[in-house]
Amino acid sequence: MKERMKELGDAINETLANSDQIAEVNSRIKAEGYDVFLVLEATVGFNRQEAEAADDVDAVPDTTSGDPELKVNAHDVRFLKSLKISVDEKAA
Repeated sequence: MKERMKELGDAINETLANSDQIAEVNSRIKAEGYDVFLVLEATVGFNRQEAEAADDVDAVPDTTSGDPELKVNAHDVRFLKSLKISVDEKAA
């Protein structure tokens, strides 16, 4: 699985690097005198498929009741503060 995850990351990076649309926008930004720094974060989850779970409606978690849990780490807090978004310190 680690090798597949690396392959997926490499494929995403290569796709972005070879994107004519991204390159064109970057060129316009640079022409206006700016440097471009692009940082993307992706969350990819994997679940092993099981034939019985695919047909079972109860296999889908119920997200309609209650408030979802918010997990915020120190990096998230710094990023949100940089956007002038206050964070309840209890959430961090």
